[in-house]
Amino acid sequence: MKKITFLKSLTLFITLFCAVTFGFGQCSTATATWNGSEWSWSDGTTTNTLPTIGATLQVVIDGPYNTGSVAPQGSFSACNLTISSTGSLTIADNSYVEVENNLTVGASGSIDVQPYGAFVQNDDSSHVINNGTMSVDKITAPMDAWYEYTYWSSPVEGETFENAIDKSEPSRRYIFNGQNFLDATAETNNDGTELDGQDDIDDNGDAWQWVPGNTTMDVGVGYATTLTELAYNFAPGTIEKSFRFTFTGDFNNGEYIVPIYRNNSELDDNNWNMIGNPYPSAIDVDLFFNANVIDIPTGNPPIPPTGAIDGTIYLWSQNAAPSALANGSNALNFSDSDYAFINGSMEIKGGDGILPERFIPSGQAFFVSMSNDAVANLETGTVYSSDVIFRNNMRVANTTANSQFFKNTNSKGNAKPNKLWINLTSNQGAFNQTAIAYVEGATNNFDGTYFDAPKPSAIVTAAILYTNIDGSNKKFAIQGKAEHSINQDEIISLGFKTNTDVSTLLTLSIDHLEGDFLTGNTIYLKDNLLNTLHDLSASNYTFTSDVGEFNTRFEIVFSANALSVNDIAADANALKISELQDDQVQFSTSNNLSIKSVRIYDLLGRQLYNLRGNRSIEVYNLSNLSSAVFIAKIELSNGATITKKAIKK
Repeated sequence: MKKITFLKSLTLFITLFCAVTFGFGQCSTATATWNGSEWSWSDGTTTNTLPTIGATLQVVIDGPYNTGSVAPQGSFSACNLTISSTGSLTIADNSYVEVENNLTVGASGSIDVQPYGAFVQNDDSSHVINNGTMSVDKITAPMDAWYEYTYWSSPVEGETFENAIDKSEPSRRYIFNGQNFLDATAETNNDGTELDGQDDIDDNGDAWQWVPGNTTMDVGVGYATTLTELAYNFAPGTIEKSFRFTFTGDFNNGEYIVPIYRNNSELDDNNWNMIGNPYPSAIDVDLFFNANVIDIPTGNPPIPPTGAIDGTIYLWSQNAAPSALANGSNALNFSDSDYAFINGSMEIKGGDGILPERFIPSGQAFFVSMSNDAVANLETGTVYSSDVIFRNNMRVANTTANSQFFKNTNSKGNAKPNKLWINLTSNQGAFNQTAIAYVEGATNNFDGTYFDAPKPSAIVTAAILYTNIDGSNKKFAIQGKAEHSINQDEIISLGFKTNTDVSTLLTLSIDHLEGDFLTGNTIYLKDNLLNTLHDLSASNYTFTSDVGEFNTRFEIVFSANALSVNDIAADANALKISELQDDQVQFSTSNNLSIKSVRIYDLLGRQLYNLRGNRSIEVYNLSNLSSAVFIAKIELSNGATITKKAIKK
C-alpha cells in the first residue's frame, strides 16, 4: 500500500548515510536517559525532572516510563527516541510523545499507546526500528447492541482482524471496495424497484466485501466489523458498552498513498471510498483537507485544484436499529442519517449525538467521495483511480486531539464565525442535526461539499432535518454561507422528512451556537403552515406532521416582524367563525372576498381537514372534530391568509 519510488529510495539511502555520518536532523549531542526513577544526562548529572523538553534532545528510556504517572514530566518531545531492552514506555490517555526522527525499540523493550494517547513522528523520512513490542490500544464508541458497526483503520503494520479485534463477529468483517460502487438507480423504502436517481446504495450489492479474520489490514484502508453477540451480552453493563482492543506491530510512519476509485458510467452519484487514519496519533482534518480536497478555494486567483476528493468526511456514529425501510441489499439495513459530518465549514453530530472534533483519531476509518473532476487514471472499463495522501505533518501532538473515538474543538483565532446547530428529535428516540456556518470563502449558493455538505440520499429514517439552497435539489446537512451575509433580514430555509405517523411528537431545538451575531440576537422559528413565529432562543418548538417531505414549512429568521405581507395585510376581524347546529361551522368574510380554502389543525399542528370554497360564506360539517380549541387557516381569493383560533363546543 505504501508506494516507494526510485527517487524516494535514493532519498532514503542519502538519509541513512547522513544519519550514520552526522546524526539525524538538528539533534544535539545532549542525551537524557530515564532509568526508571530519574533522568541521567550526558554530562553526568541526574535529576527527577526533564527540564529541557525539545525536539533536539536524544532520549533513551532504560526503565519503565508512563507519561501519565511519572510526574511532573508527562508528555515530551525528542529528536531521536530509543527504548532499550530493559525499558518500557506507556503513553497514557491525554498525553503524547513527539519524535522528530527515529524510534528504536530494543529486544524485550516495549512501547504502548493508550486509547487516547498519541505517538507522533514528524519527518517522513524517519524510521521505526522494532526489535521489541509496539502496540496501540483503542476503545470503541459506546454501543447499545452487538450489531452496531465500528469503522477501523490499523495504526500498525501487519495486523489482522482476529488478532487485534478478537471479539469481532467472523461473519461481519468487511472492506469497502470503491471500484465496485455504482449508484445509477434508486429504491423506495427498500422495495426492490429500480428507479432513475441515486440513493447512495451500491446497485448490485458487491461494494461491501467480506474478509476472513486472518486478513492483514492494509495501511490507510478502512474496515467495518461488529462484535459477536456473545461478547456483547457477557460484557458488564446493560447499555452503552465500550470494548478495548490492542493493535500490535510496527507503528505506521511516513507518507502513505492510498488509491481511491470512481465509476464514470454514472456521474450523478457519489464515489464512495472508505479510508482511515494510518497513524498511532490523531491527524488534523484541515491539514488532511489541504492535501486532498479538490474544491478548496485558495489563492487570488485560485490555485488550480490538485486534490482528488470532495470536501466532506463521513464518520459512522450509529444510533438507529436496522430497518426494513432503509435501502440496501439486505432485508434489514442501517440508516445513512447516523453519519457525523466534517467539512470545511463545520462539524455536525451523527446518530450518537456526539459532535466530532476537527481531528481524526488513531484507528478511525471514514468515508470520502472521489471527485468527478479529479485527475484520474483509467483502471478498467469506466472505473478510474486517484490517490489520497497521508503525511506525518498531518499528525497532531497535543493532549486532547486523540481523545475521541469519536467533542467539540475550540475555533482558531479570536473572532468565531457565526455557526448554528439545529436538532430535530422525536418522543420515539429519533435524532438528526443540521447546521449553518457563515464562513470566509463560502457564498449563499452551492459551493461544493467543502462548504456545503449534502445528506446521503438513501436516508429513510424516523425523521431528518436539512437546509435548502436555491437552485439545488439536495438536502444539506451543513450549509456554508457568505461570511458577512447574516443580518436581521436573513432567512434560513429548513426542510424535514418524516416516516413517522401523526401521533409522534417532533421537536426543533437549538443544539448550540457561536459568533457575535447569533449570540447577540433572538433566533425565531417561523412555521409557514400555522403562520406562527416562535422564539427558538427561549424554548424548543414541538409539532406533529403527516408522513412525507416538507421543504417550505419552517424558516429560521431574526426579526419578530417576519410574517408575510399577505398574512399581515389580511384583516383577521373581517373573518368570522360561527358554530351552528349538528356539527356545522360557518366561515364568513365581510370584505367582498371569497374563501378559497379552509384548513383545520389541532393545537399540535396536525391537519384534520382540508376544505375547498368559492363563496364569501361557507359552511362545513366538522363532525370529526371533538370539542376543543382548533386552528383555522383560511386562504382568501386575493391570496391573503388568515389564521384564527376557535372553539368547537
